[in-house]
Amino acid sequence: MSADSNNYSGVFAVLSVPYTDDFAIDTAVLKAEIDFAIDHGIHGLVIAMVSEIFRLTDAERDALVAATVQAADGRVPVISSVGSESFVQLRRHAQAAVDAGTSGVIAIPPTLVGCDADALRRYYELLLDVVDGPVFMQDASGYLGNSIPLQLQIDLYREHPNRIKFKPEAQPIGATISKLYESTGGAPIFEGMGGLTLVDNYQRGICGTMPGADMLWAIMPLWEALEKGDVDTAQRIQGPLSTLVAMLHNIDAFIIVEKLFLHEQGIFPNTLVRPPVGYTLDEQSLREFMRLFNVLKDICGVA
Repeated sequence: MSADSNNYSGVFAVLSVPYTDDFAIDTAVLKAEIDFAIDHGIHGLVIAMVSEIFRLTDAERDALVAATVQAADGRVPVISSVGSESFVQLRRHAQAAVDAGTSGVIAIPPTLVGCDADALRRYYELLLDVVDGPVFMQDASGYLGNSIPLQLQIDLYREHPNRIKFKPEAQPIGATISKLYESTGGAPIFEGMGGLTLVDNYQRGICGTMPGADMLWAIMPLWEALEKGDVDTAQRIQGPLSTLVAMLHNIDAFIIVEKLFLHEQGIFPNTLVRPPVGYTLDEQSLREFMRLFNVLKDICGVA
């Protein structure tokens, strides 16, 4: 991929990681998930926190990235999450992503250390040195870790306009997107709220979204409706989608429900998540998730 990648836009699906019964990564099922996503017309693939990278060994992370690039087979860009707690780890993960053939990287700041702006500048400049493709700055402080100062994001974008992209998730998400968009003169911004406020975020200037791979038959027509200016269709889909996503209160909730839906569609043979797990899906929540899942299927005409 060229370092000049300002054409990155649309729906970039974040992969769930399937496991065998002994919790090894199931690469055959991973390929089926990737084919499922590409068959639905997505514009890119992402390996990120919902991909359980925080539960994988370094060797497994490398293997997951390599398997994803191989299965994608050049059909869409692959973006790999490389956020780390030290510069040494960051360089190691970034270089592994480059070696595997990814198109670019996405990184949250360190979560355990409250870095100042100078340290964060060094952090992201290191990525720009190691990686030739796009570097997504992910401020996930709305639910995890530390924030990235807005001025630093603006400055790095102005210095590297063909390289830097954004995934802001700091609350309030709408106002944060607007400030970043306006302050950078229209920088490429992806949202990551699972479709919760996609209609509003689109109107604020985002160029893409990074949802899970489980309900792309809903996300893709929602995105396409927004691109066509068909707000009525977009809002009809987003209604039950927003209700569903609003019930997911942490990363493990997203992981569990996405695997539940992938299993329901016959893509995943199980719903295994590596323990310990910080979310329990009780019977009433399960019934409500499945009800909303089926409502969305009816709206989108999915059998």
